[in-house]
Amino acid sequence: MKILDKVVAFLVGVLFIFSGLVKLDDPMGTQIKMEEYFEVFATDFAHFFESFVPLAMPIGMFLIILEIVLGVALLLHYRMKITAWVLGLLIAFFTFLTFYSAYFNKVTDCGCFGDAIPLTPWQSFGKDVILVVLIGYLFWRRDKFRSYLPEGSSVYVLAAATVISIYIGIYAINHLPPIDFRPYAVGDNIAANMIPEEQPVFEYVFEKDGKHIVSSTYLSEKDGYKYVSHRITNEDKTIPRITDYNVWNEETGDYTQQSLEGTKLFFISYNIQEADKEHIAQMVDLINALDGEVETIALTSSSTQDFEIFRHNYQLAAPYFYGDATVLKAMIRSNPGLMLVQDGTVLGKWHYNDVPTAEEVELLLK
Repeated sequence: MKILDKVVAFLVGVLFIFSGLVKLDDPMGTQIKMEEYFEVFATDFAHFFESFVPLAMPIGMFLIILEIVLGVALLLHYRMKITAWVLGLLIAFFTFLTFYSAYFNKVTDCGCFGDAIPLTPWQSFGKDVILVVLIGYLFWRRDKFRSYLPEGSSVYVLAAATVISIYIGIYAINHLPPIDFRPYAVGDNIAANMIPEEQPVFEYVFEKDGKHIVSSTYLSEKDGYKYVSHRITNEDKTIPRITDYNVWNEETGDYTQQSLEGTKLFFISYNIQEADKEHIAQMVDLINALDGEVETIALTSSSTQDFEIFRHNYQLAAPYFYGDATVLKAMIRSNPGLMLVQDGTVLGKWHYNDVPTAEEVELLLK
């Protein structure tokens, strides 16, 4: 039993640390998911959940850090009576969220492992059911564990894990995610990511002489085969990584294809009213310095009136196009942010706190 205790504690601890770290890489992604849940709960349960939307980031950060600290506590076998209780409450909360998302099809991706490992709602729920069993075992055996380290040493390790987690999270918020798992990462080709990896491969089921026959080709009814059903055997490879990238404006109409042609610097702001204004002048100076060498276009989901006022106030001499706010947030975790694209390939991305010089941009084009 002691060996099983250690194995289960190790598995759950490592999974919680991994889950926390991939979300800590992109706290804004967790914020977006928390906002989705609060908006759904405000509609389905009570309006007061709307008041939590502005708190989505700190609540998300707390849950991420709690995951990591609990994982470390499990590996240390630190105060397992308390740790098991907190784990039980947390997994009960997560299981409710994933079941609600799956059963009612409310939030199609829980963000359990961020963008690193996308899971369907039912996959997320299945993962949580397995964790319920494992954590239930730890709760049952909580009195049998003994800490690997003295009390004081364990506290220092947990404190260090907390401080390091907070630092990484704050860095990712004030710059960009250290590891970009989204399909708009530096080096990715946006146009290529809009094309499915494979064409659908069908598997058909027919009935003949009272027997079911599986075939990769469609069999003729003239030969006595009666169609029953079919399925796509490679469905996961037939969906492009990017399905919703579209940009347009009233003057040119659809501009999606043209936006990925040649060399362009995207100025991206999903909401110009909420955008950080401290570094706008620096961004405009960069755009002016690159004029004639790099074409700049602005992408926004703000209203025409709001963006026109912004352009006038900051003398942003660049055409602007509209895009879906969710897509723009996926493109860059910064409001506003800059993205350098050449023939659809992302060459560089910058948070508003890290505006590059014209020379740094030009180096990427050589």
